[in-house]
Amino acid sequence: MDKAQLLENISKSLLESKTEDARAIIQNEYPHKHIDIEKRSYTLKEKMEQFLSDGFIDRYTGKRLVNPGLLKVITYYFPEEFPYDPHWKMTKTHMAYWDLIPTVDHIFPIAQGGVDNPSNWATTSMKNNSIKSNYSLEEINWQLYPSGNLREWDGLTSLFIDLVDKNNDLLKDSYIRSWYKISKSVFDMLPSTT
Repeated sequence: MDKAQLLENISKSLLESKTEDARAIIQNEYPHKHIDIEKRSYTLKEKMEQFLSDGFIDRYTGKRLVNPGLLKVITYYFPEEFPYDPHWKMTKTHMAYWDLIPTVDHIFPIAQGGVDNPSNWATTSMKNNSIKSNYSLEEINWQLYPSGNLREWDGLTSLFIDLVDKNNDLLKDSYIRSWYKISKSVFDMLPSTT
Protein backbone atom coordinates (compact mmCIF):
# COMPACT_ATOMS: atom_id res chain seq x y z
CA MET A 1 0.00 0.00 0.00
CA ASP A 2 1.37 3.44 -0.76
CA LYS A 3 2.34 5.67 2.13
CA ALA A 4 -0.19 8.39 1.35
CA GLN A 5 -2.95 5.77 1.53
CA LEU A 6 -1.64 4.66 4.93
CA LEU A 7 -1.84 8.24 6.18
CA GLU A 8 -5.37 8.51 4.84
CA ASN A 9 -6.33 5.34 6.72
CA ILE A 10 -4.72 6.64 9.91
CA SER A 11 -6.55 9.97 9.54
CA LYS A 12 -9.91 8.27 8.90
CA SER A 13 -9.41 6.12 11.99
CA LEU A 14 -8.72 9.25 14.01
CA LEU A 15 -11.78 10.95 12.55
CA GLU A 16 -13.85 7.97 13.73
CA SER A 17 -12.17 8.20 17.19
CA LYS A 18 -10.45 4.85 16.61
CA THR A 19 -7.06 5.92 17.92
CA GLU A 20 -5.95 2.35 18.68
CA ASP A 21 -6.72 1.35 15.08
CA ALA A 22 -4.66 4.32 13.88
CA ARG A 23 -1.80 3.33 16.21
CA ALA A 24 -1.95 -0.25 14.93
CA ILE A 25 -1.65 0.94 11.32
CA ILE A 26 1.45 2.95 12.24
CA GLN A 27 3.00 0.13 14.25
CA ASN A 28 2.26 -2.62 11.73
CA GLU A 29 2.37 -0.92 8.34
CA TYR A 30 4.48 2.24 8.70
CA PRO A 31 6.64 1.84 11.81
CA HIS A 32 9.41 4.19 12.81
CA LYS A 33 12.74 2.43 13.09
CA HIS A 34 14.89 4.13 15.69
CA ILE A 35 18.61 3.73 15.07
CA ASP A 36 21.30 5.01 17.40
CA ILE A 37 24.08 6.58 15.36
CA GLU A 38 27.58 7.03 16.66
CA LYS A 39 29.46 10.17 15.67
CA ARG A 40 31.66 9.38 12.71
CA SER A 41 34.81 11.08 11.56
CA TYR A 42 37.41 9.83 9.17
CA THR A 43 41.11 10.48 9.16
CA LEU A 44 42.63 12.10 6.10
CA LYS A 45 44.38 8.78 5.49
CA GLU A 46 41.06 6.89 5.43
CA LYS A 47 39.56 9.49 3.12
CA MET A 48 42.53 9.48 0.75
CA GLU A 49 42.58 5.69 0.64
CA GLN A 50 38.87 5.70 -0.30
CA PHE A 51 39.36 8.39 -2.95
CA LEU A 52 42.24 6.43 -4.45
CA SER A 53 40.32 3.16 -4.23
CA ASP A 54 37.48 4.78 -6.17
CA GLY A 55 39.90 6.43 -8.60
CA PHE A 56 38.76 9.96 -7.66
CA ILE A 57 35.42 9.22 -9.36
CA ASP A 58 32.07 10.29 -7.96
CA ARG A 59 30.52 6.85 -7.60
CA TYR A 60 26.99 8.33 -7.91
CA THR A 61 27.56 10.23 -11.17
CA GLY A 62 30.70 8.77 -12.73
CA LYS A 63 32.25 12.27 -12.89
CA ARG A 64 35.84 13.06 -12.02
CA LEU A 65 36.73 14.62 -8.67
CA VAL A 66 39.84 16.53 -7.59
CA ASN A 67 42.28 16.31 -4.69
CA PRO A 68 41.02 18.83 -2.08
CA GLY A 69 44.48 20.33 -1.66
CA LEU A 70 44.66 21.35 -5.31
CA LEU A 71 41.56 23.52 -5.03
CA LYS A 72 43.04 25.27 -2.01
CA VAL A 73 46.26 25.90 -3.99
CA ILE A 74 44.17 27.72 -6.59
CA THR A 75 42.53 29.72 -3.78
CA TYR A 76 46.00 30.53 -2.41
CA TYR A 77 46.90 32.20 -5.70
CA PHE A 78 43.44 33.67 -6.44
CA PRO A 79 41.58 34.24 -3.14
CA GLU A 80 39.11 36.74 -4.63
CA GLU A 81 38.35 34.82 -7.81
CA PHE A 82 38.36 31.36 -6.22
CA PRO A 83 37.28 31.91 -2.59
CA TYR A 84 37.18 29.34 0.19
CA ASP A 85 35.32 29.63 3.48
CA PRO A 86 36.46 27.39 6.35
CA HIS A 87 32.80 26.91 7.33
CA TRP A 88 31.86 25.92 3.76
CA LYS A 89 29.31 28.71 3.34
CA MET A 90 28.06 28.40 -0.21
CA THR A 91 27.78 32.16 -0.54
CA LYS A 92 31.48 32.57 0.31
CA THR A 93 33.02 29.46 -1.27
CA HIS A 94 33.66 28.84 -4.96
CA MET A 95 31.24 26.22 -6.27
CA ALA A 96 34.17 24.04 -7.34
CA TYR A 97 34.62 23.08 -3.68
CA TRP A 98 31.10 21.62 -3.67
CA ASP A 99 31.23 20.16 -7.20
CA LEU A 100 34.73 18.66 -7.21
CA ILE A 101 35.97 17.92 -3.69
CA PRO A 102 35.47 14.26 -2.80
CA THR A 103 34.06 13.04 0.46
CA VAL A 104 33.17 9.67 1.92
CA ASP A 105 29.52 8.66 1.87
CA HIS A 106 27.68 5.57 3.07
CA ILE A 107 26.14 3.77 0.11
CA PHE A 108 23.44 2.36 2.35
CA PRO A 109 22.79 5.12 4.90
CA ILE A 110 23.77 4.67 8.52
CA ALA A 111 20.43 6.30 9.41
CA GLN A 112 18.73 3.31 7.81
CA GLY A 113 20.94 0.69 9.44
CA GLY A 114 23.93 0.71 7.08
CA VAL A 115 27.34 -0.26 8.43
CA ASP A 116 30.19 2.18 8.92
CA ASN A 117 33.06 0.39 7.25
CA PRO A 118 34.83 0.52 3.88
CA SER A 119 32.49 -2.08 2.34
CA ASN A 120 29.71 0.54 2.59
CA TRP A 121 31.77 3.61 1.63
CA ALA A 122 31.78 5.43 -1.67
CA THR A 123 33.50 8.55 -2.91
CA THR A 124 31.16 11.33 -3.95
CA SER A 125 31.22 15.12 -4.23
CA MET A 126 30.28 17.31 -1.31
CA LYS A 127 27.23 18.46 -3.29
CA ASN A 128 25.99 14.94 -4.05
CA ASN A 129 26.61 13.89 -0.46
CA SER A 130 24.33 16.73 0.64
CA ILE A 131 21.70 15.82 -1.95
CA LYS A 132 21.74 12.12 -1.10
CA SER A 133 21.58 12.79 2.64
CA ASN A 134 20.08 9.76 4.43
CA TYR A 135 18.41 8.21 1.39
CA SER A 136 19.28 4.91 -0.21
CA LEU A 137 20.26 4.86 -3.88
CA GLU A 138 16.96 3.17 -4.71
CA GLU A 139 14.92 5.85 -2.93
CA ILE A 140 16.40 8.62 -5.09
CA ASN A 141 16.80 6.51 -8.24
CA TRP A 142 20.60 6.76 -8.33
CA GLN A 143 23.07 4.04 -9.23
CA LEU A 144 26.59 3.12 -8.18
CA TYR A 145 29.13 3.71 -10.94
CA PRO A 146 32.33 1.66 -11.16
CA SER A 147 35.53 2.94 -9.63
CA GLY A 148 37.89 4.89 -11.84
CA ASN A 149 41.35 3.92 -12.98
CA LEU A 150 44.18 5.89 -11.34
CA ARG A 151 46.28 5.42 -14.46
CA GLU A 152 43.70 7.51 -16.30
CA TRP A 153 42.75 9.98 -13.54
CA ASP A 154 44.41 10.55 -10.17
CA GLY A 155 42.30 13.51 -9.10
CA LEU A 156 45.16 15.80 -10.10
CA THR A 157 47.05 14.50 -7.08
CA SER A 158 50.36 14.29 -8.95
CA LEU A 159 49.93 17.85 -10.17
CA PHE A 160 49.02 19.01 -6.65
CA ILE A 161 52.18 17.41 -5.22
CA ASP A 162 54.29 19.00 -7.99
CA LEU A 163 52.82 22.45 -7.35
CA VAL A 164 53.58 22.26 -3.63
CA ASP A 165 57.07 20.89 -4.29
CA LYS A 166 57.67 23.91 -6.57
CA ASN A 167 56.43 26.46 -3.99
CA ASN A 168 57.01 25.41 -0.39
CA ASP A 169 55.29 28.61 0.82
CA LEU A 170 52.04 26.76 0.09
CA LEU A 171 52.80 24.57 3.11
CA LYS A 172 52.11 27.55 5.38
CA ASP A 173 48.41 26.91 4.72
CA SER A 174 47.37 24.14 7.13
CA TYR A 175 44.69 22.77 4.74
CA ILE A 176 47.19 22.47 1.90
CA ARG A 177 49.85 21.08 4.23
CA SER A 178 47.52 18.38 5.58
CA TRP A 179 46.40 17.23 2.14
CA TYR A 180 49.96 17.39 0.80
CA LYS A 181 51.34 15.19 3.57
CA ILE A 182 48.64 12.56 3.27
CA SER A 183 48.62 12.68 -0.54
CA LYS A 184 52.36 12.19 -0.68
CA SER A 185 52.47 9.41 1.92
CA VAL A 186 49.55 7.40 0.51
CA PHE A 187 50.21 8.17 -3.15
CA ASP A 188 53.90 7.24 -2.88
CA MET A 189 52.92 3.80 -1.52
CA LEU A 190 50.88 2.97 -4.62
CA PRO A 191 52.31 1.08 -7.55
CA SER A 192 53.39 3.48 -10.30
CA THR A 193 50.41 4.98 -12.15
CA THR A 194 52.50 5.90 -15.19
